[in-house]
Amino acid sequence: MATALLPLKDLVEAKSRLAGLLRPSERRALAQAMAEDVLAVLRAHPRLQRVVLVSDDPGARLLAHEYDAQCWSERGLGCRGLNPVLQAAAGRLAQAAGDDVMLVLHADLPLLGGADIDAALDACTGRQVLVVAPDRHGRGTNLLAFHNSVVPAFCFGADSCAAHQRRAREQGLAAQLLHRPGLALDLDEPADLAALLAQAPDRHGGRSRALLQGAELGARLRAALASLPLEAVAPATGAEQGS
Repeated sequence: MATALLPLKDLVEAKSRLAGLLRPSERRALAQAMAEDVLAVLRAHPRLQRVVLVSDDPGARLLAHEYDAQCWSERGLGCRGLNPVLQAAAGRLAQAAGDDVMLVLHADLPLLGGADIDAALDACTGRQVLVVAPDRHGRGTNLLAFHNSVVPAFCFGADSCAAHQRRAREQGLAAQLLHRPGLALDLDEPADLAALLAQAPDRHGGRSRALLQGAELGARLRAALASLPLEAVAPATGAEQGS
């Protein structure tokens, strides 16, 4: 069985790069909708025994309770900043989880599905393997999978995909890239919104998509996104297997 660790930024501050398109209340609502989409997938997955949400957002505990997850506060871990917080949380989980695999993933993956979780777990074939799922641009990191016995150094931030691979080599780990559409699309910029809305309606992300396609907001977004270049709005792509 496996554990999932999900950091969640303060929803009031979330998605600041979408400020030109979404009002503060809309950005908060979108961040929560995406977190709910991800939590729903994680809690429904039969191979995940434990889901831990790490956040100081005032609504995080209620959100975790709704999806039968645990909630740890960043302050309670005694550190600040995404990477130190994850390092502390993953270390604590590794001590308690035993001989298992851990997933660390972002809460803004509206196309995430159960098959993506299976692919990540299956790709983590040994204790010296670090699975890295890049974003659709190949620069960021949206998911890591690793054995609890070897917690990697977290390098989330600019060009984190390359940084995670580099640090993995320094730790004696084999970095395995995993390219999947459900793991590639995170919502940070206007082009990401366009890519999500361009997806077929039967894909995942029901709460996120419903919010963005609402009558008033949907019309405003379609008008604003129509000016983006075609290459920016291309749907997330990627091979279904790791490479």
